[in-house]
Amino acid sequence: MPQTPYYLIDERRLRHNLETVQRVRDLSGARSVLALKCFSAWSVFGLMRDYLDGVTCSSLFEARLGRDEFDKEVHAYSVAFAADEIAEVAAVADKVIFNSVSQLKAFGSAVAGRSVGLRVNPGVSYSHFDLADPARLHSRLGVSDEPSLRAVAPLLDGVMFHFNCENSDFDALATSVQHIVETYQWLLEQVQWVSLGGGIAFTGEGYPLQRFVELLRGLSSRFGVQIYLEPGEAVVTGCTELVTTVLDVVHNGVDIAIVDASLEAHMLDHLIYSTTPRLSYPGPGDNQMTIAGRTCLAGDVFGAHSMAEPLRVGSEVRFADAGGYTMVKANWFNGVGMPSIVVRRLDESIDVVREFDYADFKGSLS
Repeated sequence: MPQTPYYLIDERRLRHNLETVQRVRDLSGARSVLALKCFSAWSVFGLMRDYLDGVTCSSLFEARLGRDEFDKEVHAYSVAFAADEIAEVAAVADKVIFNSVSQLKAFGSAVAGRSVGLRVNPGVSYSHFDLADPARLHSRLGVSDEPSLRAVAPLLDGVMFHFNCENSDFDALATSVQHIVETYQWLLEQVQWVSLGGGIAFTGEGYPLQRFVELLRGLSSRFGVQIYLEPGEAVVTGCTELVTTVLDVVHNGVDIAIVDASLEAHMLDHLIYSTTPRLSYPGPGDNQMTIAGRTCLAGDVFGAHSMAEPLRVGSEVRFADAGGYTMVKANWFNGVGMPSIVVRRLDESIDVVREFDYADFKGSLS
């Protein structure tokens, strides 16, 4: 194994999620496109390509990556496209989804020949955090004004309702979909495809897949539309660890183990949302210690954990679920070394696909 820290992607665990995605596709007819904003480690796209219909992107660079490395359907959405990039977006995308009526009017002609969609804010959503709530007060995400929407509906091939974030509650999802059907029936009857976005935790343990399939199939059949899902976390949950080593142990009221990685630099979402990453190793036990990162940020702390064994200098610590919304946000704060990217392939071989060095740090700015 390489020197720590490194992100370890396990293809067998990844395939387990992908098989659920494929099952939903086969039973419901809904297509799934990987949300690159969540996970864009293209070293495992070869496996993912066999189970997914393509990618959905939130920027020109993501769209280019999707075309270069996935090369199936490429859906390009942005909160706001820039005038100097729209031609290139159109060149690599199959579907272009605008966030506002004004952007649709400004750039619709520039994406002629592509399937055109518009994001609609249905006014209902599911999220544990206001920060991630697509329908929060004064949200800029999608069109909410019905008269404006009716005026441009003839220009649309499809529509996107992205209204979930980490939603494992099927009943809440079904209620929201019913609201969308009742509110936008007139629109659903006009378009060819409908995306329900991402944030639906349908690969989780115990999720009612049959009811989910029936919901998707019923929506598609009723309106004669192709349904799309945009899974990100649902695809990669449980398949990636951040592997670290303890560099020092200090004491200030509690024992604190300092590892060779950083919450701020390498698992930023936990810092943003004030959550604590789960340990995958060591296992649970009676030894209580705080685990902290090596940057100068006082709050660079992975949390207090009760472990099967006390941590010492040289101990290995693994943090679970370091794939979704984690690797894509890694940064060079304090110049701390970027974790390598390592893949455990289906045949159990270990593939070190990327290591980073000083030249990468220096080249990240100028």
